[in-house]
Amino acid sequence: MAISFDNALGIHPLALKLREQRTELLAANMANADTPNYKARDVDFESVLKGVQSPTVKLVVTQENHLAPHPNPLGVEPKYRVPSQPSLDGNTVEAEQEQVRFAENALRYQFSLRRVGDEFADLKTALTGP
Repeated sequence: MAISFDNALGIHPLALKLREQRTELLAANMANADTPNYKARDVDFESVLKGVQSPTVKLVVTQENHLAPHPNPLGVEPKYRVPSQPSLDGNTVEAEQEQVRFAENALRYQFSLRRVGDEFADLKTALTGP
């Protein structure tokens, strides 16, 4: 009987990839907090996971003149965030909010990482015994 890692690990490997991408976006937002006209971006994590659970259409290139599929392997498009208090220089980064989002994302990343580790430990126990 073959082991299906997709069934064993659940949604957590995808969650790790999404959290990693979100970490990069949030870090870029914080790094550009003082850059005039910089627009803060983020990923709507919940809608992405809901989209994963529903069937999606995949693009396939059948002729060389077709457009190539989107280069983003997860198919996640970051969205621009609307600030609660716009700044005069056009920057939409709210440093305190970004720090909160970054910390929360890091915590959730660690949770998913621990879940994947626990699942592998369970699989190892199942294969080798206690």
